[in-house]
Amino acid sequence: MKTFLLICLAVIASITLLANLGPMIMLLISVAIAYYGVRKFVVADTTGKKVGWGIVILIGVSMSLSNIPALIGVVALVVLYYTYKKWQQEKNNYYKDDYLTWDKL
Repeated sequence: MKTFLLICLAVIASITLLANLGPMIMLLISVAIAYYGVRKFVVADTTGKKVGWGIVILIGVSMSLSNIPALIGVVALVVLYYTYKKWQQEKNNYYKDDYLTWDKL
């Protein structure tokens, strides 16, 4: 029964992840833009450059805030990861109990 529930959870998480793959890619691009803007903002010398990089940071942050469905995809990815870990743990426990020992005979 646990195996069936883990498979169902993995299928649902996979479908959710695939459905939100586009917004997740856009979230990655927008976070990269904001990160690049922050790095350039820190090393900028003049006020004009700081204002320009500040605008780039605001554009990146506003793009990332508009990708709320991507957060659902990230949660589905985390659920899929923990489901896989639980599956491997259950599989290892099953094989560990399967060995015959002299105590069991």
